[in-house]
Amino acid sequence: MHFADFVAGSAAGAFGVVVGYPFDTVKVRIQTQSKFTGIWHCFRNTFKNEGVYGFFKGMSVPFTTLSITSSVVFGVYRNCLQCLLQLHSGSPDAKPTRLDFFLSGLAGGVAQVSVLSPLDTVKVRLQCQLNPRHTAASKYRGPAHCMLTMIREEGALSLYRGAPALALRDGPSFATYFLTYNMLCEWLTPAGQKQPDWHVIMLAGGLAGISGWTLGTPMDVIKARLQMDGMGERKYRGFLHCISSTVRQEGPGVFFNSLGLNCIRAFPVNLVVFFTYEQLLALLRVPQ
Repeated sequence: MHFADFVAGSAAGAFGVVVGYPFDTVKVRIQTQSKFTGIWHCFRNTFKNEGVYGFFKGMSVPFTTLSITSSVVFGVYRNCLQCLLQLHSGSPDAKPTRLDFFLSGLAGGVAQVSVLSPLDTVKVRLQCQLNPRHTAASKYRGPAHCMLTMIREEGALSLYRGAPALALRDGPSFATYFLTYNMLCEWLTPAGQKQPDWHVIMLAGGLAGISGWTLGTPMDVIKARLQMDGMGERKYRGFLHCISSTVRQEGPGVFFNSLGLNCIRAFPVNLVVFFTYEQLLALLRVPQ
């Protein structure tokens, strides 16, 4: 088992959170609150009412835990890839096929859902709590209080309310993500050169992030709405009801309202993620 991939993935995920979190907050608010007319309106309104802190609400959750989920994604991806190569080629050092990259990415994306779902639900609720920091009107005083309040008021399973949508988002998204990254690295690396240059890694990582979020944005909208459901009045009876109700009330275009922001955020975040990941692997001298 390649433990270095878990370590490198963990550090890469932490760096990615810092870069992309303000964009993620705006994305979640646009997806779940119709009061915002667009990206700029949400940015301006958040800064006016809550200051810079408003963009970083709930960041302690992903900063301390997304490194874990990123570790799971990259670790499962790499080890699944080695297993597939051993299975059909007889050697873990054989050249992977595009299907190998796709299936390994799919496995990594699905594997991290059990860890990510409760933490992501807490993050989304803290991001959408519009009151200033720690006022009497705030429902949740922080990540731990949010989680305990949800369990007390809505039951432990409320932490997994968006899990099906999260799995349908992350499975195909990470499959596309790793496939795109490896294909671009292969195409942009000169013949005879074993490893891609740093600028190729950064470009491929950024474009891979865009491709993954382009595929995953519709399920990301459903996930966020299910996670928010119960913070006030319950609106949805389940996953399928959320989809049908959303389409009926707002039209199918609502699933792509945050696509532009997701892509803007995805490029720098995943540029940093893959650059950090590859550099750490090189330092740890793990064969690629």
